[in-house]
Amino acid sequence: MAGPGGHHFPRMAQGSARRANWAIIGIFLVLAFAAIAAAREFLMPVTMAVLLFFVFTPLRRLAQRRGIPDGITALGVTLSILLVVSVIAYAASGPISRAMNNMPLISSQLEQKFESLRDSVSDLRDAARRIENVGTETELPATIRIEQGGETTLGMVVKSAPLLLAQIMFTLVLLFFMMASGDLLYLKIVQSFDRMRDKRAAYLALREIEESLGNYLGAITLINAGLGLAVGLAMWAWGMPAPLLFGIGAFVLNFIPYLGSIAGVIISTLVALIVMPDLFWPLMVGLTYLGLTTLEGQIVTPYFVSRRLQMNTVVVFLAVALWAWLWSVIGMVIAVPVLVVLRVLAEHIPGWEKFGNFLAGEAPPALEDETEEEARDLIEAGAAAEDHDTARAATAPLVGEDPQA
Repeated sequence: MAGPGGHHFPRMAQGSARRANWAIIGIFLVLAFAAIAAAREFLMPVTMAVLLFFVFTPLRRLAQRRGIPDGITALGVTLSILLVVSVIAYAASGPISRAMNNMPLISSQLEQKFESLRDSVSDLRDAARRIENVGTETELPATIRIEQGGETTLGMVVKSAPLLLAQIMFTLVLLFFMMASGDLLYLKIVQSFDRMRDKRAAYLALREIEESLGNYLGAITLINAGLGLAVGLAMWAWGMPAPLLFGIGAFVLNFIPYLGSIAGVIISTLVALIVMPDLFWPLMVGLTYLGLTTLEGQIVTPYFVSRRLQMNTVVVFLAVALWAWLWSVIGMVIAVPVLVVLRVLAEHIPGWEKFGNFLAGEAPPALEDETEEEARDLIEAGAAAEDHDTARAATAPLVGEDPQA
């Protein structure tokens, strides 16, 4: 119905309702991200336990068919994870502690390596000196120097170690109880729906999440293990110190898409700068690490990971950056598994199909895939609309209409 001036009030009300809905969604997203960031110490181990529960549920179900109780399987899985984490931590503790103890010597060696480069950028060095001179004339930077001098890298590691151990133990304990409960969680989720169709859809979604996460993380873990072995052997061939540590680091860092390989290249290059002469050989070490990670990312992973589980690269990068901002390193590790879960859910929730297609990594179907009849109908409909607009514009002056109306 049109009001004075030809305004359509119902249409305006609908537009206002849409804007209100989008405003509510925006406020909800802001509050949700704030809550996720604020409760990170609690939500990080819970999320890791849930992801691991989906990964190891097929193993528990297989053991159940063999007559093994769920509690025994849960205990075996949690103890195995604890053993693997302990072995990795023990293997890496020696080289890391030696690097921490030799940090002053390493810093001086790096400074000597870059002495020639400093001479070539004398203007920047003079500017830095002027900034330092300005800083010494005020009292605020002195306070900052005192605070920084009292906090060392080793001190930060020691302070964060109890929290990290507590989160690992909380994750393992929660995983044990979830696996020991058998299919109880699945049954509770399915029973929360009323219609049988919804119950069936929820159960199928849970089983698909279980299968997709297991396949993805299983393949990625094996690929990362192979990459760690290749990197360790390459660093040993180059004569780098602690090649085992480089292999473990490559295995762990490669769970972080993009940023993990960049960090590995930087670390290997910096260590090579300390132990190798000139700049050519450290550059070759960094290029070796980069070549191995590029081979893994461009050939090995696309070949062994199912195309259905591959994600949109832009979405993956943004998700890694977002979760890094929310939960630091743990957030970067869980970014892709969370995307896998969201994509599976999008395939089962009505109205989320376009969101799932946006997350997908495969190319969209080409226009030529449409049938000839559909294409002809589309062209004819466009031509008919164009002819109608042309005829209306030509007859508008005769009937007194505004051509732009």
